[in-house]
This record gives sequence, C-alpha cells and structure tokens, in this order.
Amino acid sequence: MSLDPRMQAAVALHRFGFGPRAGSLDAIGSDPRGALIAELDRAPAASVADADLLTSSEAARAAFDFRQERRATRLAQRAEQAEAANKGASSEGSAMANAAETPNASQPNASDTPIASARANGGPGIPQQLYLEEAKARFTAAMGADVGFVERLVWFWSNHFCVSADKGPVRPLAGAFEREAIRAHVRGTFKDMLLAVESHPAMLMYLDNARSIGPDSMAGVRRGKGLNENLAREILELHTLGVRSGYAQADVTSFANVITGWTVVPPRQDPAHGGEFTFNPRMHEPGSQTVVGRSYSDTGVEQGRAVLIDLARHPATAKHVATKLARHFIADEPPPDLIERLNRRFHDTDGDLKEVAKALVTAPQAWDAPRGKLKRPGEWLVGSLRASGAPLADVRPIIQALTLLGEPLWRPPAPKGFADDSATWMDGLAQRLDIANQISRRMGDRIDPAQVLEVALGPLASPDTRQAVARAESRPQALALLLMASEFQRR
Repeated sequence: MSLDPRMQAAVALHRFGFGPRAGSLDAIGSDPRGALIAELDRAPAASVADADLLTSSEAARAAFDFRQERRATRLAQRAEQAEAANKGASSEGSAMANAAETPNASQPNASDTPIASARANGGPGIPQQLYLEEAKARFTAAMGADVGFVERLVWFWSNHFCVSADKGPVRPLAGAFEREAIRAHVRGTFKDMLLAVESHPAMLMYLDNARSIGPDSMAGVRRGKGLNENLAREILELHTLGVRSGYAQADVTSFANVITGWTVVPPRQDPAHGGEFTFNPRMHEPGSQTVVGRSYSDTGVEQGRAVLIDLARHPATAKHVATKLARHFIADEPPPDLIERLNRRFHDTDGDLKEVAKALVTAPQAWDAPRGKLKRPGEWLVGSLRASGAPLADVRPIIQALTLLGEPLWRPPAPKGFADDSATWMDGLAQRLDIANQISRRMGDRIDPAQVLEVALGPLASPDTRQAVARAESRPQALALLLMASEFQRR
C-alpha cells in the first residue's frame, strides 16, 4: 500500500468508515490512523443525542397501549355491528339506514385516540412510528460522522448480537436495543456488552427466553416442562465461543436452565415497569449446573451472569470475535497474523473493545490488504448519500432501498445476522444500480460529478473511472457511474 497520506486517508474512510464527504480527505490526510483513534477516544462517539427517543421499556409500554386501544376499538366496532344486525332483524334494517345517514353517530369517539389520529392522518401505528424514529436517528448519526469508524463498530456489533424487527414485540424495541445494549458499550468491555445484550428485553423476546420455564421450577411443576434453548444455543454458537469450539448439547441444555427466569415484566401486569428486564425466581430451574466444564451453584440471576462472564473471557470467544472483526473490516479471508494480533489484544485487555479496535487500525495488515471486499448494502448506501451530499429528510426511502438491496434494517434472516462475505452481496449489484440511478436523478443536476469524484474517491479513482465519469452524457449519468465504480463499491 502506498505511503501517500491522501491515499491512506481515502482507504481509512472507505475501509473503516462510511466513505468520504466534502472535506474529509483533507481533514484526516495528515494522520489517518490518528483520526480513527481520535474518533474512538472522543466522548460523544457512539451516542445518539435525541431526547425524544424512548427507552426500550417505554417503547414496550407504548406499543402495548397501542395494541390494547386498537383491540378496544375493534371490539367496540364488532359490538356496534352486532347491535345493528339485531336491530335490523326486527326493523328490516331501518337502524342501519339511519346509521348510514348519520356517519359515526353510534361509534366511539376514536378521534381522541392515538390510533385513530394516526389512521386519520394516514400515518403508521405506534410500533412503526418508533421504528422509523430510531431508524432516522441511526442514519443521521452515520451520515453526520466525521469518519464513521465508531458507527461502523456499532453496526458490526448490532449485527453480531442481532435481533429481528420482524418479530412483532421486537419491532418497537429494535432501535432502543441498539442504543442501550450496543452503543452504550461499543467502546467498553465485551463482558459488559454481553451482559447488557443477553438481559435486554428485545433479545429475551426475540430468542424466546422470556417464556422459558425450568422443568423443576415452581412454575414448571405447575404448568409442565417449558424449557426453551434458543437463547442459550445462540449465545454459545454465535455470540461467544463460536461453532466447533468444544461445547456440547448438554452445555446448551444446562445453560438454558441457568437463564430460566430471565424474562420481561408484562405491561399488562405493571403499567409502571412493564417491558423491563426482571428475574422471576418462580420460573428459574433450581440447583447447580455445569456449563463448558465449569460448575455454577444456584445463585438466582447471578448464576447466569457468572456463566456469561466466564464465556466472555473464554479463549474461544477471543478468537471468534477477532476473526469476525478482521473479516468484516479487512477481507473475507483475513491474514492469520491480524487475527492473532486482535485475539491477543482481546485476551490481554480482558475484552476491552476500544483497545481491540485500536489494535485493528494500527495493524500494518489492515492497511496492506487489497481493497477487494464488497461493502455491505447499508454501508454503500450511506456512503453514496455522504458523497453526493443528499439530505436525509425522510428515512423511509432509505429503509425501502435497504429492503430492495437485501439488507432490511434490523431484520436479519436468522440469529446469525447478515452475511459478511462479498459473494453473498454480489447478486445485488443490479439493485444497487437502480438505487444509484435514483440518487443521481435526485442530485445529479445539483452537483459537479468531477468534484464529487475527488470527494468520494480522490487518489483511489482509476484512470478508467475518471474517463467514464468525464465522458458521461449527463451529470446524473456521471454520478451513477461514480457510485457504481469498483473503487467506490469496495472497502
């Protein structure tokens, strides 16, 4: 890799951030590595400054109230229809005719409710409103970041510890989960992030642990066996140790018993604390358990925390995390010595994620690797908006674009998250062209493609790309060619 500072600045922005925006290359050109580390050290990094966003428990209660109100409205309408039908049977439909002459005369005054207000205005319901507000905050942070390294780390960890908004109760919580469990710990320790993630209501509901009941617990004896192993299995296989790391099915079952009782306060039962994490001892499987060769006495909720802390410090976890980080940022087949460097730093710092991130961006291998890895759809889309200067007025077109590109926001296809290899995303290049054309039609006449090329690629632009942009028949076409250029598509 060239030692030219401007070249390294361009690599830093594309590989570790969301790509350049106006002035970025000059701003970090004198010390690209230092700029990445400075962003890691900056106090506001990773936070989302929006006082209007709800906590996960507030969001859960708001969504519950919405569903209850909608149900009440539906029941009232059914009762009215039944009453009208009964009257119609005795008066040959006269009541129905009168009702038609006086619209809504006998219906509840639903215009006073949030549900009816949303319907009257053509707006989404409360769960979807919360989802859209969180999405806008997420993309605003990514588009406004100086470099975007910390935001990329947030996105990486959010995919590592993914939940899915396709599961009804999770939808209004997906954004709050990312803020509370991921952003809050992205520059802290893996142990603290793990504890926050696995006890978060969104994760407990997504992987069904909120209803998991120990077979010999008080609730289990009364109701029959109700153990669910989903969360325990994914913690071992995906979140910590990784596949083929030495654990067995017996470890999954034992761990599932350990975290019985990790549940969520039902909003119906407690309007003040509904949606919050709670430990329910009546659901907890009593007795000691052995997980991955270690025995844990029954200390209630602390039994589960003890297992998680040991898993966070397990050598297999360090190797698993190091490999995933190197694969995400550098290459599908990352250099083994880079993985070992990150592995060792993870181990030596007791899982200090900021120190591991610094080890990544100061490693020679992280800069020497060829720029062959295809960006994921979300990174490419945000990079396109940053380069073109497109404003973020409405988040819905971004969400729709990501769905078209195969990476719907907070809706991974499985608990392992979205794939992080180039081959998975190669088939979506045609859809990227569609999105590039949309951006170009919107912004092409407002910008000078030659200037955008210098902003977006600078020294990375090949002679062929420069020639294609210069010879384009129109500004929109030139911008589309730039956004689809190989140098812009890859990290």
